[in-house]
Amino acid sequence: MAVVSPEAVVGTTIAFSFILFGNAITQSFMGVPALLVDFPSPTSPDHAARVRLLGRQWPVFWAVGNVFFRPISTFGILGYGYTAYAASSGSGRLGDWRLYALAAACHLVTVVHSAKNMQPINEKLDALKEPKAPGVDSAEAEAYARRWIKFNSVRLVMPLIAGSVALWQTLQSL
Repeated sequence: MAVVSPEAVVGTTIAFSFILFGNAITQSFMGVPALLVDFPSPTSPDHAARVRLLGRQWPVFWAVGNVFFRPISTFGILGYGYTAYAASSGSGRLGDWRLYALAAACHLVTVVHSAKNMQPINEKLDALKEPKAPGVDSAEAEAYARRWIKFNSVRLVMPLIAGSVALWQTLQSL
């Protein structure tokens, strides 16, 4: 007998997937674009002040990634992994273990993508708070933020796939 019900674990993990999906929508389509409204061109006299402001505002978004996305995505890996294990070794009441493994893999992709691809962009955006520091290219400030939005689409799609696949499998096995 399992110490923790796989049904409870998968239900919680599905909820985590959709929370991450909603958070990624908020950041990609509302939060970061709001920071870029009327962003001046690099030739504008207002550009330096807006670049510094973007650099000062960025830690709020970065903190969400470190404090929110990473732990919940890690719980997604563990929760779906546990459910895949339980489904593979149980009576079949949870359905096909491979779909839960796929959901776990989606969260793994999110964590790896965040570390490998998002972290360098976060560092560039964070450095803008001191736009005259060595190695800071303030002319690229808006491009960095737009690239962040584009790359964040992976953190939007992966939890959606994970949650949808796991929810479908769970409902099928009822």
